[in-house]
Amino acid sequence: MKVEVIVPAAGSGIRFGGDIAKTLINLAGKPLVLHCLDVFEKSPSVSSVILAADARHLKQLETMIRDHRLKKVKAIVAGGKTRRESIENALKVLDANTKIVMVHDAARPLITVDLLEAAIADCVTSGANVIAVPVVSTIKEVDPQTRVIRKTLERSLLWEIQTPQTFKKEILLEAYVKRGSFEPTDDASLVEKLGHPVKIMEGSRRNIKVTTPEDLILAEALLKQK
Repeated sequence: MKVEVIVPAAGSGIRFGGDIAKTLINLAGKPLVLHCLDVFEKSPSVSSVILAADARHLKQLETMIRDHRLKKVKAIVAGGKTRRESIENALKVLDANTKIVMVHDAARPLITVDLLEAAIADCVTSGANVIAVPVVSTIKEVDPQTRVIRKTLERSLLWEIQTPQTFKKEILLEAYVKRGSFEPTDDASLVEKLGHPVKIMEGSRRNIKVTTPEDLILAEALLKQK
């Protein structure tokens, strides 16, 4: 069964200072994106990987992939202005015989092989799943104009969604075709809109997304514990 992974990696590093792709920022001695790519290399179920990156950094990424001998990265495509556009560009180069497509944020360096394998195995029957963790903080809905609390949401029903998000190829492709004007913040949102159930698979709080310099410090500390 052919499983391909799409890694959206076109995010900017503005919050880190300088004109550098966030995924090329140094984390524990190597570019941020290499951490998840190394895990995909080790996964027995992952067939190949497609990177969607800022067009300005394609050459640099190609050199990096070659130097680190990452055999599963089959293509690096130019990302779009939005995450959705980047995913659409990557979907165009999927192999015809691919059965399952996994989408994983390049900025989540602490994904594990065990989580990947569990998500892929579940997707065979569920058709769609996301990695997530239960919300532990109290979440309130707030009026955007007045910043007055409207209501407190029931915490026991809330989950913080992470990646990878894993789908049967035909389900994800249909979700993008029927997207309309809807601009999703993740791929599961499109599949939900399609009416297909998306299963929650409990992940790890270590699977953080690096979006700020503080996250980078935390990720480095967590990597040292491995």
